[in-house]
Amino acid sequence: MTSGNPHRNRRNGDIIRTMILHLHLVRHGQTYFNRYNRLQGWSNSPLTESGVADAVKAGERLKGLTFAAAYCSDTTRAQQTAEKILDINEAAGNPRPALVTDMHFREQFYGYYEGLDMAMAWYAAGAPHGVKTYNQIVEKFGLGASRDFLKEADPFHDAESDEEYWTRVEGAFRLIADNPNLKDGDDVLQISHGNTLLSLGHRFGGPDLDLNERPANGSVTVIDFDTDKPFGEAVTIVSYGK
Repeated sequence: MTSGNPHRNRRNGDIIRTMILHLHLVRHGQTYFNRYNRLQGWSNSPLTESGVADAVKAGERLKGLTFAAAYCSDTTRAQQTAEKILDINEAAGNPRPALVTDMHFREQFYGYYEGLDMAMAWYAAGAPHGVKTYNQIVEKFGLGASRDFLKEADPFHDAESDEEYWTRVEGAFRLIADNPNLKDGDDVLQISHGNTLLSLGHRFGGPDLDLNERPANGSVTVIDFDTDKPFGEAVTIVSYGK
């Protein structure tokens, strides 16, 4: 394999140099909003005791890896999970990368429905279209429609549409791709969120991928990210919600 280069389409003679990164996406540990079955999106809900245990479990699973970089959203739950994993990783003898926090890594924004009971929020989004639950929306109209329907139902229309959501998520992947210190084959830690992982599964997973439920808190999803391809072709899911 040729050495990677973070700059897209850079040629060395007749060789096109590529960079494929191994991203280890950990869903943050359980939060109080998770426990209460509330949409939390951009809201800030800290980890429960079980949530800290989720992070520890993920850290133990990943302590054999050397991370070249680490990323998470600027939410408490993501940062707490990341720091716990990096603590365990460093104690196992690995160098500790600086943790990059950025809003592009946030969960979907639910606007007016932030903090509301999930069943109530999805009923408000789906009922005008003849469906009553999140799963019914996805089954009949597709996952993208769940975002568009919620934005439509939001009296302020602040909730992210499907287009707005993916534009922001692609920005997160660009931040990783543009890191000049990364090279081909590097392992990267990324703390992610339940609906974001489910969305990646729907967009990039094959027909055999079980998407009936969001990956559990503390689970690990591994993807290969080809930084030289357009985003729609750049992600390969290696394992999901393990």
